[in-house]
Amino acid sequence: MAEEKIPLVYKGHPLRRKDNLIYYGSMADKYIIMMQILDTKKVDDLDVASRVSVQLQLTDPDLKSRDRVVKKTEKDSLYNAMDVASVWLERSLSSK
Repeated sequence: MAEEKIPLVYKGHPLRRKDNLIYYGSMADKYIIMMQILDTKKVDDLDVASRVSVQLQLTDPDLKSRDRVVKKTEKDSLYNAMDVASVWLERSLSSK
């Protein structure tokens, strides 16, 4: 049986991870969230994010990377970062 890749989805938007970067949303939309894990701490045998940068970005490829950033913040856990990210993305996409 062939193994199917099921994409990870959170609150209706796709999640993609590459090393310490997490992208939330679709590049087909006007906005996307980029989260960068800045620091981790050990809890038992697991590395847990202790500082996460969150950026709401435009997906327009013609803009420079620094001009794409609409909002940014830092949170002390991945849970708090995902909470802010989902609110920012929903509000931005609904205000078209």
